[in-house]
Amino acid sequence: MKSSMIQASHTILFTLLAFFVASSASFAQKSFHKNKVIAHRGAWKATNLPQNSIASLKQAVALGCEGSEFDVWMTADGILVVNHDADFKGMEIETSRFEELLSQKHENGEKLSTVEEYLKAGKKQKGTKLIFEIKPSKISVERSKEVAEKSVLAVKKMKAEKWVDYITFSYEGGLKAIEMDPKANVAYLNGDKTPAELKEAGFFGFDYNINVLKKNPQWIKEAQELGLTVNAWTVNKPEDLNWFLDQNPDFITTDEPELLLELIEERK
Repeated sequence: MKSSMIQASHTILFTLLAFFVASSASFAQKSFHKNKVIAHRGAWKATNLPQNSIASLKQAVALGCEGSEFDVWMTADGILVVNHDADFKGMEIETSRFEELLSQKHENGEKLSTVEEYLKAGKKQKGTKLIFEIKPSKISVERSKEVAEKSVLAVKKMKAEKWVDYITFSYEGGLKAIEMDPKANVAYLNGDKTPAELKEAGFFGFDYNINVLKKNPQWIKEAQELGLTVNAWTVNKPEDLNWFLDQNPDFITTDEPELLLELIEERK
């Protein structure tokens, strides 16, 4: 009788464990939207929100975008912050202390977000991926690699790996991110590497300027045949959006997520 009870308990525990693993896998693979739309710096343009603000992230989530892109720099005192430009309200981020940067705010009253604050906000939903751009340092290549290393460590600390894909203009920074987390999805932005070179280096795919891909359209097919993902930035004109949609890319980064969602819906 006792043996049967123990066996039954083990069966229940095994079933619960299997359910938990299956649920985790389902979240990791199936819960995010699949519509190709990556909101560039969040969904900010139509609603006049500050770029890279948490408000623009929330708007991208509300629209149902597959991803929301954000840009990350490191302050002089080693804090990772979210901002597109190298400066925030005229203060150079890389040579300013975080406390100094807090003296200014976004137009909507938000302060400059740390990466941890941004990831915490992004993790409150399960539909939109967080496209983490590791900005290349203007100071040195070594600092670019340090930013990449700290970025991956921050994502791991926040347990946000399921939400985050990385992109970067820094080839060395991209390699460092891959080294830090071989399972991470890291795409290259600069447009100067062939799909074969990226595949060999361990990148997830490319995210090139739309004009680079118009000049090298063969790279799209080559990347797809190699199992790399294909994305382009920053695609805003209807004619460019339609041209790129015809290529069946994996993602499209745009300042016009509302327009792109409409165009995709029309094609269904």
